[in-house]
This record gives sequence, structure tokens and C-alpha cells, in this order.
Amino acid sequence: MFTRLSAVTVMLFTLFCTLAQPALAEEHGTAAEAKSMVQKAITAMKKNGIESTIAEINKRDGQYKDKDLYVVVYSMSGQNLAHLNPKMVGKDMIELTDVDGKHFIKERIELAKKNGSAWQDYKFLNPVSKQIEPKSMYIEKFDTVIVGCGIYK
Repeated sequence: MFTRLSAVTVMLFTLFCTLAQPALAEEHGTAAEAKSMVQKAITAMKKNGIESTIAEINKRDGQYKDKDLYVVVYSMSGQNLAHLNPKMVGKDMIELTDVDGKHFIKERIELAKKNGSAWQDYKFLNPVSKQIEPKSMYIEKFDTVIVGCGIYK
């Protein structure tokens, strides 16, 4: 009896996890989606100008937010020009550190200068879960700005 009950419990748990997995996956963007959003923003910057695209990115319900993905834009000196959180826009973020003390904006600028594009790892507040989580951000330098979009791991 115990073995049969345990087997049924395991089967039900497995079924639940299998059914829940797609729903959980839909909440999180992928690396390919993040990179695509950056490239979409850069294409818009080329077509419509940097300032116009930044204004569009700063719209909370705009086309540059999907699931837990959102596009950010920084100046080459570390000023935040576009972000999901309007309180961050316009702020000098050069000295910002993550919970481990990593100066991730300084690192982002160096990566952009050196490579033009890169993936960067750090920790940040996930706007969906409201928790500090490991994050990888894809960045590309375009003209005088750095455009990025990250995935929470």
C-alpha cells in the first residue's frame, strides 16, 4: 500500500512539474530574446534617432518590455538614459555596485569600449520576482550609447 501510494504521489508530482514548466518558462525571457530586443532598439535608433528611441524605451507599456525582459540605455559615462524604472532614468550610475560589490556599470562601459558587444554577469533586482537574482545582460555599443537587455537566471 505504501509503495503504491508513493508511486502515485511521485507520478502526480512529476505530472505537475511537467505541466508547470512551460508556464514558468513563459515568465522568463531567453538569451536570444534579450539579444533580439537590443538589436531591435538599435535598428530603431538608426531609423528614428537615439532620443526618439530612448523615449519609446522609457514607456512602461512600450514595445521594449516583454516578460521579465526590458531594454536599458546608458551613456558612455554611466548615466542611465532609459530604464523600466523611471526613478533610475537620468541618474549617474557609474559607481553602482551589485550585492557582491561588483561595479557592473563601469564593467559594462569597459566591455562596450573594448568589444562593441558582450554578455555581462552580475546580480540585480528582478522586477517580476522582486528578488535579487543572478543576471546576464547582452550589451551593444551604438554611437554614443550602450544598449542592453538582460535575462534573469
